[in-house]
Amino acid sequence: MYLKTKFVFCVICMVLLLPALCASQDISTYTSRATYYGSRNCNGSPSGACGYGEFGRTVNDGIVTGVSKLYRNGTGCVRCTSSQYCSEDAVHVVVIDYGEGDKTDFILSSRAYTRLARPGNKAAKELLVRGVIDVEYRRVSCHYPGYNLMFKVHEQSKYPNYLALVVLYAEGINDITAVELYLENFKQWRGMRRAFGAVWEMSNQVPSGSTKLRFQVSGNKWVESKNDLPASWNAGAEYDSDIQL
Repeated sequence: MYLKTKFVFCVICMVLLLPALCASQDISTYTSRATYYGSRNCNGSPSGACGYGEFGRTVNDGIVTGVSKLYRNGTGCVRCTSSQYCSEDAVHVVVIDYGEGDKTDFILSSRAYTRLARPGNKAAKELLVRGVIDVEYRRVSCHYPGYNLMFKVHEQSKYPNYLALVVLYAEGINDITAVELYLENFKQWRGMRRAFGAVWEMSNQVPSGSTKLRFQVSGNKWVESKNDLPASWNAGAEYDSDIQL
């Protein structure tokens, strides 16, 4: 998402929205309000509603946000407007969580919130004192320079009864709308169910052996990972697809 305060920021969950909030072709500008939450290191939270875990705490240098009505179960992206203390420069933020405030659509990390201020401690402190600011936002494409699309085995996965995957570093303007695994014993692709946010799950028919996987993005386009999910997958492990969307 892209906010400007005139603030401008970009939000993804995904997405999130890993799947990310960065997903539609809509470039309209909207108005809302934003506030912030405090954390000791000013970063995001590893326990957000998108299922990103540690990725959600540090992605985008902690320039992240929780969103309310824009959440869409963890998929989507945004931009921001306010006072003399607000910067004209763009700030890109990543959506990692669901959150509700006092008539606010965005609950930013304090690191993201203070980036909306003009240079200098005075402006940043003034925005923090205000607590809630008017913003203008719109969705924009997501970019993760140097990263391929990654898939992480969620920590709650337990072989051979339950497999959950978290999709990370999904670039561009598209949502991931489906994830499928190729079941060699059935000679067919079998869809995973979206559990929440960026988390996709499969139970009972968890494949054994090295497994192909593919991702469907907005517009019904399928992209197959160049690397398989290994037979010896481990809960918490991340694997590189060697592709981008």
